[in-house]
Amino acid sequence: MHFIFSGSVNSKEVLNHIMTDTCCIIIGASHAGGQLAVSLRQSGWEGRILAIGSEPYLPYNRPPLSKTFLSGEKHIEDLLIRPEDQYEKVGIEFLLGQEVSEINRKAKKVTLTHGEVIAYDKLALTTGASVRKLNLPGSDLRGVLYLRDISDVEQIQQFIGARKKAVIIGGGYIGLETAAMLKKLDLDVTIFEASDRILNRVTAPDVSAFFTRVHSEEGVTIKTGVNVTGFGGEDRVSEVQCADGTVFPADLVVIGIGVIPNTALAEAAGLEVRNGINVNEHCLTNDEDIAAAGDCTNFYQPHYEREIRLESVQNAMDQAKVAAAALCGNLNQYNALPWFWSDQFDLKLQIAGLSEYFDEVVLRGNPAEGRKFSAFYFRDGRMIAVDAVNSPQEFMLGKQIISKQLEVDRNRLSDPAVAMKELMVSL
Repeated sequence: MHFIFSGSVNSKEVLNHIMTDTCCIIIGASHAGGQLAVSLRQSGWEGRILAIGSEPYLPYNRPPLSKTFLSGEKHIEDLLIRPEDQYEKVGIEFLLGQEVSEINRKAKKVTLTHGEVIAYDKLALTTGASVRKLNLPGSDLRGVLYLRDISDVEQIQQFIGARKKAVIIGGGYIGLETAAMLKKLDLDVTIFEASDRILNRVTAPDVSAFFTRVHSEEGVTIKTGVNVTGFGGEDRVSEVQCADGTVFPADLVVIGIGVIPNTALAEAAGLEVRNGINVNEHCLTNDEDIAAAGDCTNFYQPHYEREIRLESVQNAMDQAKVAAAALCGNLNQYNALPWFWSDQFDLKLQIAGLSEYFDEVVLRGNPAEGRKFSAFYFRDGRMIAVDAVNSPQEFMLGKQIISKQLEVDRNRLSDPAVAMKELMVSL
């Protein structure tokens, strides 16, 4: 049997097919949490598995939130990573709509916010991240919103209407994706970015210019170097106020200025925290009975020889598999190359690697025209990342070169006349 609890876990029903009385608790019913639960069974865990999630939903895909779910094309059931019966078949329990307030590592127990205490043998933290909020005058007005989970989108949908004015604060990927979808829904969309270009932290200037051009062609207004100082309105937002005194009308404001890892539980429990919950190559914390995976973790990335924290579905799922194996005594090493994607209008951006600290960019195609090109990032002569727009072969090539640290002829790489198949064969 399988239970999805919405309240107390003190149920008289028992999972009679569970072979041992051991228990692994997973805090966070996220991408990582759902995968970790399933991977535990696949790795040989024979005891109870209980995943505790603050939202009232089974683990669901977050990328569609700013796209097809926001537009109403998909519903909650369409977002679920796995249907309920798949968890049922392997005896995974979910306690939904509940939160953990404390972890007692010495007693090996967790306490829920309403006071209930549950014992564990192994524990996994997949607590994810929370939106970074703006604390400005008027930021509590109705219509000043964020986009991180289902409830956020449901609130945004209440303010959507043809020709309404939407202001997006933050020119990162979540801001651009939200802007693209709101524009498709016939809103008047403006993006405010504090720096001198959108995607400033994650791409080269040529890539920023490309996305600025495409959004402008689609009717989105992008304003850079804008510092927002507050919001005006009576019971709901009606304007965005800027440092230079400019006031912009707004029926809806969506803030996308990054996220903060949810580490408070781990820190209070005495686990090592440094820009995320520190985990080793096996995704274990400094407590060998506690693993962590996903957006909440900080870990050493061998490809880049430094500690990083990733906000990535791929990272969450891959770390979860390694963490589950480690909790079962199988110590695999997590060293996957980061990769990401972003859908905006008719663009499919695929990213492999991390472009930070690049010292050279090789372009294949012209980002100043059309809607297909790739940017390959190098540091000290070695390729470290690729941004491929509507170019799946370039993405796969870049991923292969970075993963295997291969040498590549830059002149041939930048020449569209040289077929990608030729380049791939030559590696």
